[in-house]
Amino acid sequence: MLKQLGMVAVCLLGFMLSGCGKGSGNINGNWTATLTNTDTSPAFAFQTSFSGATGGAFTISSFTFTSSGTCFASGTTTETGTVSLSGNYSGSVTGSFGMNITDMLPGGVSNVLALQGTVTGGHITGTWTLTGSTSCTGNGIFTADKA
Repeated sequence: MLKQLGMVAVCLLGFMLSGCGKGSGNINGNWTATLTNTDTSPAFAFQTSFSGATGGAFTISSFTFTSSGTCFASGTTTETGTVSLSGNYSGSVTGSFGMNITDMLPGGVSNVLALQGTVTGGHITGTWTLTGSTSCTGNGIFTADKA
């Protein structure tokens, strides 16, 4: 009888731990981001989809600027991201977030939009910095929400 209870306890513990792994560190899905300048004026906005985001690098797909000004040409950007997440079995995700959006311009110049922030559930907040050509520099804050 004790042996059977022990087996049940081990199975339940394994089930709970596997649930913890599934609920933690998952930001997969569609996201919408808004970036503002330090004077609170709008800077950029984009929509994208993250997958494979359980800690470390993740895949960014369906990336589209909905507002980008002249710093990024449509369809010529490369996006990369990293994330360090933790959470619990009920899906409460927290951790650090990083994403770079790069646009190579003629002449070997590139504009790089770097985002660094914190994930809390279905919300990411942080700061951004744009470096590149003379007319494409700046910084500010951003928010992103899971759609």
